[in-house]
Amino acid sequence: MAKDRVTLRDVAREAGVHVSTASRALNEETRSVVHPATTEKVLQIAADLGYSPNPLAKGLRTNKSMTVGMVISDIENPVFGPIIAGIETTMGREGYSTLIAEAVAHDNASLSPVIDALVDRRVDGMVLAMATRTGQNAMRLKRLGIPVILVNRTVDDADVSSIVGDDVHGIGLAVSHLVALGHTRIGHLAGPMETSTAVGRLTGFHHHMETLALEHEDTAIATAEWYQIEPGYKAATDLLERRPDLTALVAANDLIALGAYRAIRDRNLVVGKDVSVTGYNDMMLLDMIDPPLTSIRVPYRQMGSEAAEALLEMMTAADGEQPPTVKRKLLPTLTARDSTQPPRDA
Repeated sequence: MAKDRVTLRDVAREAGVHVSTASRALNEETRSVVHPATTEKVLQIAADLGYSPNPLAKGLRTNKSMTVGMVISDIENPVFGPIIAGIETTMGREGYSTLIAEAVAHDNASLSPVIDALVDRRVDGMVLAMATRTGQNAMRLKRLGIPVILVNRTVDDADVSSIVGDDVHGIGLAVSHLVALGHTRIGHLAGPMETSTAVGRLTGFHHHMETLALEHEDTAIATAEWYQIEPGYKAATDLLERRPDLTALVAANDLIALGAYRAIRDRNLVVGKDVSVTGYNDMMLLDMIDPPLTSIRVPYRQMGSEAAEALLEMMTAADGEQPPTVKRKLLPTLTARDSTQPPRDA
């Protein structure tokens, strides 16, 4: 081949597959979704062609920075670790570096300077996992010609690619699990309503409680100001004061659930035996707390990998080519532990 360097597109063309398929086949974390015969073919062709990403050469030849930007809303939230790992691994394999910035503010005006700083660094693409549900910043990036994808977040007012978990389905798993144990008086500790995840999980709670003909009025719901332990404690304290009859709480994330643990104990009650609790995200070490927390597991590393693959496809599209908008939801699963038990009065 006459080119100075073999590209991923070259490998895909020789193998007779799409660029995204070749990318998945070459990634150890995602090749399980590709047919084994296709994976073997892509790997063999990549070896025969001597395919190896070279970020410096690629940057010089294409006038690209070989960097992507990522904006997250809370760097202390354990959710973002595996997402970042999935993005960095996939991007790194193609020679890209990832610049990560935190935007703790929940409004577009405060978020814009963070995005502008990454744009000034000449990033080739952007991953957004911000709190705001409006698409103002994402659309601004698109107008600047910078490929953008949302991860673990969606927006209400713009057609932007996104890779998220199926929050309605996930909360349904928690509700169904509690009902199977015999619970009928179930409350929800919702997340901050400026995030799409909180809205999706609240929607899921209403939907599944209604489907099961169980109460889902606002009296059984309290909203945490943010996805952290202290806001979870305050929300759970408020809810249990208003509704001491509740026998189970479905929390919008694990940190809110841990706040609920303290609120339950403040009432001289026992988590699991008196009030069952479910979390969401299934973060590390939940099996080490007392009692171990039942939680909804979301494939966050896969989410990061798939977001990176979709962004790579946008960034490598030919001039004038407009890749289709990606809207993908990954299915969560439930991990049952001792924080959920049959109600005492069952």
